[in-house]
Amino acid sequence: MQIEVFRTDVNTKEHADTVLDLLRRILPAGRLNFDLADRDNILRIEAREVQVQSIVSLLAAAGFICIPLES
Repeated sequence: MQIEVFRTDVNTKEHADTVLDLLRRILPAGRLNFDLADRDNILRIEAREVQVQSIVSLLAAAGFICIPLES
């Protein structure tokens, strides 16, 4: 499994739910969650394979900033 963590500007539960619905379309077996209590509004993805640039692009197309954090 691959784990990727991203800093985002997603700051409401409604926006987080929208983004998670989009991500589940491309990562149906992945474990996805937001930590909106964290100052960086962390998105954590655990999946067999995570295409970081695809995630960044998908969120950008939805109007959100998404920056991968170094592991």
